[in-house]
Amino acid sequence: MKIISCEHPGLFVYKEAKIPQPQKGEVLVSIRKLGVCGTDLHAFAGNQAFFTYPRILGHEIAAQVEEPNGSALQPNDPVVVIPYLHCGHCSACSSGKTNCCEKLKVLGVHTDGAMQEYMALPASILIPTPQLSWDEMAIVEPLSVAAHSIRRAGLKKGDKVLVMGCGPIGLAIMVFAQLAGAEVTALDINSWRLGLAQNEFKAKHTINAKEMDASLKEQYKNGFTAVFDATGNKTAMESGPYYVAHGGKYILVGLFKDQLSFHHPSIHAKELTLLCSRNATKEDFIYVIQTLENKKFPTHSYTTDKFLFSQTKEKFPHLTNTENQVIKALIEY
Repeated sequence: MKIISCEHPGLFVYKEAKIPQPQKGEVLVSIRKLGVCGTDLHAFAGNQAFFTYPRILGHEIAAQVEEPNGSALQPNDPVVVIPYLHCGHCSACSSGKTNCCEKLKVLGVHTDGAMQEYMALPASILIPTPQLSWDEMAIVEPLSVAAHSIRRAGLKKGDKVLVMGCGPIGLAIMVFAQLAGAEVTALDINSWRLGLAQNEFKAKHTINAKEMDASLKEQYKNGFTAVFDATGNKTAMESGPYYVAHGGKYILVGLFKDQLSFHHPSIHAKELTLLCSRNATKEDFIYVIQTLENKKFPTHSYTTDKFLFSQTKEKFPHLTNTENQVIKALIEY
């Protein structure tokens, strides 16, 4: 089979490897579609936290069962992969928080992912999804990350929410926040993405951070019961508490690889709740699958680019250019 290895930042190498043999508890699957995540782009660019090279990237996986190997699955079953390998024994796992297992390994980050034609994977992380298209299956994982952050925030009807960052995770957060009954405002520095947020993802208000003067900034001070960061940008992340209402919540979904600083008296005065939201659980995956089955997510506006597995090396640099109008790219096998 063919694999694509990220040997070091900026370099993909095509290689040949043997098709893996599934061990006890594993299922052999063929990869049908793969979503390209910001994590993949950061790894390719060399600025991804918790990362070592060489690595086979890819964790937004739509697959098909080839060898069930004694599992309850059947040959040709379409399956979504939960790419988080948890130990099942630590305190986090014991409390149902498998998304932040103490020994967590994420496919494509801590261990090899799906930029290969076949994988042998635990049957426990495969969810049959016969009602979804391959495109829909390939976006279940990032949507689950967004849905998990909404569950972490405990949003309720009537909440006023600010989402900082109109990338794939931020846009998904907007949809799930609205499904929870919240009113959404989107903030970004990219006017095209802000237009997409308003026109396709139904944000009620948008803010262009580049055009924000002192009076506009003052207007939004203390304005939101929940603020979500989906930028991973240090400057943006450190500005988030400014917008949180007294008694409100600040949810960090984006990841910055170094230290962040907040003015403690300011966040203390608000009794601000600071939450981190990492990955997702099987519960989130099932909720997202049901949301897609019920056509409550604008998939057509989300998946902006598609290319073949054989074109990955030449197409990937295009995806890392923030000026290109890319939200979610899908690789077809």
